[in-house]
Order: sequence, then structure tokens, then C-alpha cells
Amino acid sequence: MGEFVIKLPDVGEGVAEAELVEWLVEDGQTVREDDVLAAVMTDKATVEIPAPTDGKVIWRGGKIGDVLAVGSPLIKLEVAGDGNADEMSAAAPVAKAEETEPVAQQAPEPIEQSSVPEAAQTSSLPARMGAPRAEGEKPLASPAVRKRALDGGIDLRRVAGSGPAGRITHDDLEAYFQAGTGSAGGATVRAPNTSVKDIPVIGLRRKIAQKMATSKSRIPHITYVDEIDMTELETLRGQLNAARKPEQPKLTLLPFLMRAMAVAIAEQPQLNSIYDDEAGIVHQHGGMHMGVAAQTSNGLVVPVVKHVEARGLWDCAAEVARLAEAAKNGTAGRDELSGSTITITSLGKMGGLVTTPVINHPEVAIIGVNKMRTLPQWDGTAFQPRQMMNLSSSFDHRVIDGWDAAVFIQKIKSLLETPAMIFIED
Repeated sequence: MGEFVIKLPDVGEGVAEAELVEWLVEDGQTVREDDVLAAVMTDKATVEIPAPTDGKVIWRGGKIGDVLAVGSPLIKLEVAGDGNADEMSAAAPVAKAEETEPVAQQAPEPIEQSSVPEAAQTSSLPARMGAPRAEGEKPLASPAVRKRALDGGIDLRRVAGSGPAGRITHDDLEAYFQAGTGSAGGATVRAPNTSVKDIPVIGLRRKIAQKMATSKSRIPHITYVDEIDMTELETLRGQLNAARKPEQPKLTLLPFLMRAMAVAIAEQPQLNSIYDDEAGIVHQHGGMHMGVAAQTSNGLVVPVVKHVEARGLWDCAAEVARLAEAAKNGTAGRDELSGSTITITSLGKMGGLVTTPVINHPEVAIIGVNKMRTLPQWDGTAFQPRQMMNLSSSFDHRVIDGWDAAVFIQKIKSLLETPAMIFIED
């Protein structure tokens, strides 16, 4: 028998390391060729690592949350024959998360810790409870115990003290809380919840945290909010959905917004850019690759609709639906989750009145969709019910002036309020 060492492979162009987010095998488990051993995450996507041969797991190189360098040992198998252990060079070091992120080094399961003193957990509760003290008798307790009792609505005359001369201690008060004994007024006292859960920030959540921190620390945001009358567009959308063919997807607001943005960007192409702030270069793209922020059970991901400028309304709708489903079930590939030049973010009916979207670094603009409401609007002679919605949009103020941001949003506003203009070709 021999040992076969499996190293972390090159999981993508330019990727030097990856985070270990899931083990799919245990020590001692027998695996067959092509069985998935582990999953790692890069800044682009989650990648599964298969077994290149049959064998038994005898060693696993890292804990969930560890960051491994490409080429470092990932797992060892006991295999028939000589294996490849003799060919393995010195093991590449495992790059742990920075000292400032100790939570990432822990196991992924939440760990509950209780601050209940051991004495309070093991002592007999009834012994801590006494009959009310005599009228006028002052209970003995330190100022800290008195404040804690006051905050918890506890009458100290009803708490038996275990200290010298019947002094009430923190343990006595804790026991009283745990018993849930009524106060002097007869109300039930609920024990305070002093537990703490340590939840490691790993995997996609860590990537989201890093991305947001980079965006906010490096990009000076300017957020522009305007109100849009969506009544005409909603009427048109309803008519198109009623007449759609069976093979056509149901139209949401997003395809209309995408087409309106494509028209607006044709007039202001600097909004469709990537800013390399280290090199001091703005890469202005001709192709409009729309990131559509999508919430999944694992966190926020941004699938990308490529070349919106060349797509029609129904084509945009179909691609958004396809990518949303792929993001939801975790099958979206690296190419489908990268390469965006501008992003839309929407919380649907939970969108609130105003948001302050964070730009998807290194882009220079993000368009935020808020919820739609029916509001009274003055038409010159009377108030009429209209369907109103805010767009909350952020821009990189280093390369986009406030005037240009306003012109861009006003163009989108005019197109959405007169939706027939979206379909007029130059």
C-alpha cells in the first residue's frame, strides 16, 4: 500500500489561493475515483475537488475556513501500489486567515457559551429563594447587585442571601432569575438570556464581507435618489404578460430597467466602466454586462447578463430568469458570476423607500430599485392614484460627477415613465 497526496489544484486563472468551505469525506472513509472530496471557494466561485483515484482517506489538510495556497497538500489517500508520496515536494504552507479574523479559524458550527456562573448551575435553586423579608428590613447587597436587580425588576426582599449575614450575591440573584420567581407585585420574572453564539464568518459570507469592505473603503460614494411614475410601464407590462407566448418568461420590472439603462448608457458610456484605481485607468466598456444582485440561501451573489446592449426585452427576461435559478441552486459557473460592468440591486417588495447601494467594486455605478407604492399625484386639476417607485443609485465620485449621475438617472426616469420610448431604435 502507498500514500497518494492530492494537492489543491489551479482552480482558475490568476487564483493563488482558495478558502476551504466544505469537507465531503471523513478520515478513514473509502472513496472512489471522481468522488467529490471537498469544496473550496475563490473570489469568483465555489469549486469541487474530485478524487483522482480510489483510496482511503488518512489525512485532511485543514479546517473549514482555512485559506489554502494553490499546490498545498489538501488530502492524503491510502492506495494500492506505491502512490505518489515520494514525488511530493515540501508541503506548501497553509495560509491561515489574518490574526484580526480569529472567528474564521473556528469550526463552522455555532458554539453556545453561557455566562451563568457554575455555582448557579449546580446549586439548589429552592435554597436561594426565601419568604419576603419583614416589613422595613433592608436586604444586604452590593451596589452592583442592587442595580442588576433594579434592571431586572426584582424586589431584593424576596431573594434569599447566601453571603455573610444574609448578604445577597450575584449567584443568589442569578439563581432567582433562573427560577423565574414572581416579584413582589406578582408579575412573572423572565430569566435573562445570557448565551452567546460564535458564528464563523466563512465561505460566501466572508467573500461578501471582504467585497463590501473593499468597496466602501476605496470608493467615495455619491447616492442619488429620484421618484419615478411607473403607472404606464406597469400597464404595458401587464398587457405584454397577458399576450406572451407559452415559451416566453413572465416579464418583471428588471428587463425594462435593463433596456432603459442600455439606452441611457449609449448617451453616457462613462457610466459603463471599470476603474483600476491602482493604475489610474478607467476601462470604458462598449459591451454592457449587467450584474443582477440576487439573494440566495447562502448569501448575496451577482450573476451577470452579458451584452445587454444586444438583447431585446424578452431575451433579457429569459436570461435573468435562467441566471437567477442557477444562482439559487448553486450551479452558476465562474463566467456567469464575473465580468459585470454595471449592477442592478433590488429587494423587490421589501425594497423600502430609500436605500444606499454599495457599488460592486471596481465598477463605477449601481442602480437600486425600491418598492412600488400607489400614491396620490396632482395632475393639475385633481389628485390621481399613481404607482410610484424610487430609484436609489450610487456612483464613484472620483470619476462620475454629480451632474452626470443626475443626467443618467433622469434619462432612465424619462424612459420608464414613457416606456414606448424604450423600443424606439435610432
